[in-house]
Amino acid sequence: MDSNFAALQQLHSSLRVAIYCRLSKDDNLDGESASIHNQRDMLETWCQEHGYAVAGVYADDGYSGLYMDRPDFQRMLADCKQGKIDIVVTKDMSRLTRNSTHSGQLRDEFFPKHHIRYIGVTDGVDTGKDDDLIAFRSVFNEIYSKDIGKKVHSSYVIKAKKGKFTGCIAPFGYMKSPEDKNFLIPDKDTAWIVQKIFGWAAEGHGTNWIRRRLEDEKIPAPCWWNRKKGLRNHVTK
Repeated sequence: MDSNFAALQQLHSSLRVAIYCRLSKDDNLDGESASIHNQRDMLETWCQEHGYAVAGVYADDGYSGLYMDRPDFQRMLADCKQGKIDIVVTKDMSRLTRNSTHSGQLRDEFFPKHHIRYIGVTDGVDTGKDDDLIAFRSVFNEIYSKDIGKKVHSSYVIKAKKGKFTGCIAPFGYMKSPEDKNFLIPDKDTAWIVQKIFGWAAEGHGTNWIRRRLEDEKIPAPCWWNRKKGLRNHVTK
């Protein structure tokens, strides 16, 4: 018994596992448990408990599962083609893809062709075992993604029709109200700049004239103010 367990552990440790995590805007509705960080922690713990060696972690934050053109997903597939991966592990199959056609291609063609086993931990999907329900899960995941996308879009439209702000960052010269993030109020730090621009435009000055005037008066651009307020970092604009 002990020798068999040791042999199994040795076999597992020799297999190279790719952890793949994905989160899209729509998936945020699932709460904190769906975050990239928590997906990674859960899968690394699972690999450790089962004696698997993690060869690489791949994560796409903000990408829909309906499409294949995800940077780290493509990087993972490239590593699979190069023979660097033996097992691909995700939290569940919807993290891998929400497109039933792509799911079938990966499950029935790509993974077998490159001798790769796929495991979806929480929903029990394992291409190393027979499971007649995998195809049904793929279809359900695709329907769910399209349905939740429509609901999210609909909720934004309803808010907008009620005059509520639905963006991430308020337009320059405004800020989100501390009492209601969907309501905009003037930003005392930057509203005066917008008023200046409006005044110049009302006087008949064009955009190039206004731009030069702003530069002459050394008035920082919106991105500078956003970074100062912590709304953007040095990478984003």
